[in-house]
Amino acid sequence: MRTVLILGGTGEARQLAAALPGWRVISSLAGRVASPTLPPGEVRVGGFGGPAGLAEYVRREAVDVVVDATHPFAARMSASAAESGVPLLLLRRPGWTAGPGDVWHRVSSLDAAAAFIAGSSFERVFLTTGRQGLGAFAGLADRWFLVRSVDPVAPPHPPRLESLLDRGPFTVEGETALLRSYTIQLLVTKDSGGAMTAAKLAAARLLGVPVLMIDRPPVTPGVPVVADVTGAVTFLHGLGID
Repeated sequence: MRTVLILGGTGEARQLAAALPGWRVISSLAGRVASPTLPPGEVRVGGFGGPAGLAEYVRREAVDVVVDATHPFAARMSASAAESGVPLLLLRRPGWTAGPGDVWHRVSSLDAAAAFIAGSSFERVFLTTGRQGLGAFAGLADRWFLVRSVDPVAPPHPPRLESLLDRGPFTVEGETALLRSYTIQLLVTKDSGGAMTAAKLAAARLLGVPVLMIDRPPVTPGVPVVADVTGAVTFLHGLGID
């Protein structure tokens, strides 16, 4: 039986796990979310111990192909997967594109986002970058932040912070009400792409709230990339693995 290792707990990863009848599917989750939505098939949770550990796991489980369907900002996992010794495919949903009425500023990293805020007049900021990177904003003691995450935040983080625990998908109506109720002046987000959390961008457009968009890291050179599950299934069947 053909064996595919799918890295990541994204919606696309779960959809791909369900779209491969006749394959042995192993899904690997990072374990950063306390109660993740589990995909069908075999599931493992936790890191591999770097590229060597991932390569050893691939050998031990006789994995034929690895699909990196992690979050677009999980650059280290993508680099490790490239050294696994078997074919690798990147499944990356397209990023977001600004449209008419959007007021977007693009920066290259969390640190650059913090520097942008420090040099701006925005005092009430909605951070939707995930709880792992809050330390980049810990020095901005003169700004107030609203943070939304699936699990509770932990230090380091900005001293003036209110935390919301919630999980998408979100609606435009709900996001609009949230921005209004907290008098948000700036929305900060990573260019994750997809529809699950895009409602906040539509809400920002409706209210004229500027968006600080953090660009994705570059993909690993030489690795094939597809934008959706259909493309991933086509690629896997085209490998000719018996």
